[in-house]
Amino acid sequence: MNNKRFKAASRGLLAAFACAGALMTAPALAQSARPTLDLATARLMADACERHAKEKGWRMIIAINDEAGNPKHFSRMDGSILISIRVAQLKADTSAGAPFSTRQFRDLSKTVIGAELIPHTSTIIGGLPIVTSKGAHIGSIGVSGGSEEEDEVCAQKALDAVKHLM
Repeated sequence: MNNKRFKAASRGLLAAFACAGALMTAPALAQSARPTLDLATARLMADACERHAKEKGWRMIIAINDEAGNPKHFSRMDGSILISIRVAQLKADTSAGAPFSTRQFRDLSKTVIGAELIPHTSTIIGGLPIVTSKGAHIGSIGVSGGSEEEDEVCAQKALDAVKHLM
């Protein structure tokens, strides 16, 4: 008789745990997963940018941020100029804060008084947002070390290299 009561109590306890588990996961299931930029993809981007820069004889610094604007990957080619470190970071910060390029931010700052004074932004061309094929803004890249056009071309090469992953 004790054994029967024990089995019945065990089944009841097991059922209670199952219900509690289902209730605890319900809110998690209701939220959608947001795409993120992983480190492997960021490295592929930097590698592509560096390969292109080497072919052209450029010495670039590459800063890649995640969707929250936090640094995800950073690389500095040999012989690059030191001031470009902060410039690349500011370009990445700009395109992380809004899903547009530093070129677009420069154009915007011409029409919005004081836009160029927003902290952690740059109007120097060479920063691009990283956007998935479905339009999710998942990060940014900032490249510095060449002319503005060279920086932007290098950043675009990085995006093109991982387009199939987005």
